[in-house]
Amino acid sequence: MISLQTKLKNLVLSNPTMLASGILSETSGSIIAAANSGAGAVVTKSIGSVPRMGYPNPTLIELKFGYINAMGLPNPGIDEFGKEIKDSLGCGVPIIGSIFASDEKEFAYLGKKMEEYGVAALELNLSCPHAKGYGMEIGISPEIVGKIVSKIKDEVQIPVFAKLTPNTHQLIEVAKAVEEAGGDGVVAINTVKAMSISIDFKRPILANRYGGLSGPAIKPIGIRCVYELYDALEIPIIGVGGIETWQDAVEYLMAGATALQIGSAVRKKGLGVFRSINNGLTRFLEKEGYSAINEIVGVAHELS
Repeated sequence: MISLQTKLKNLVLSNPTMLASGILSETSGSIIAAANSGAGAVVTKSIGSVPRMGYPNPTLIELKFGYINAMGLPNPGIDEFGKEIKDSLGCGVPIIGSIFASDEKEFAYLGKKMEEYGVAALELNLSCPHAKGYGMEIGISPEIVGKIVSKIKDEVQIPVFAKLTPNTHQLIEVAKAVEEAGGDGVVAINTVKAMSISIDFKRPILANRYGGLSGPAIKPIGIRCVYELYDALEIPIIGVGGIETWQDAVEYLMAGATALQIGSAVRKKGLGVFRSINNGLTRFLEKEGYSAINEIVGVAHELS
């Protein structure tokens, strides 16, 4: 029998797929729907200390090869979001709470609140490319990232995963800082900083001008980052960026990802994408003579 079971520290997933943060994960109804559709875990929308409206429209551009978005981290705030988490806890899969903040004290406060609400793990958004004072602005510094992870690990008992930005020349250094501070894994990657200009109106299309590129266009970047991180780290890597098919998933796994997050493909293909990918993975493992998903993690390094 083929096993897709995946382990991340003491977190056990029935399969390696997760719903990525910010995609249909802002309400209990959408979290439960993703769980019922075959996702092995669900990552919530990134939540901050206080309610945040986000940027005005337009906030999303659809391209032939993906999307550019600049939402501005809209969220109801940690106190209000607690109800959504509590209403989701019986969904049958681990819920991972995504949080964003401007310093280690605020991160620790949010992490503790998420743990009290009952999430199974935390994802630290250290990589949003378009929110001033948050995300990538602090996530490109190994020193700051190390302090944040260390402070949170002192405050919570659940696993802590740090979501990394590709918009830096210090990807490995930042990831090593996560590991050395006691982080339980890294998520690679978040969106790539990008923009688009209207030739008719002669101005940037997004209200924020800059946004984050996601979808198939960034898959080769994500694969490269996971491959490099696998050689540098002992902690698990969660791969994300442009995964739409089981073939995409296999690439990430062979590059060194232990688990996978799916975001843009849900918008494009619907929630059925989880079962489609998992069924494809099962057929691939059976065809190639493997019995478990962990047997292909990192195999692309064996012939290097």
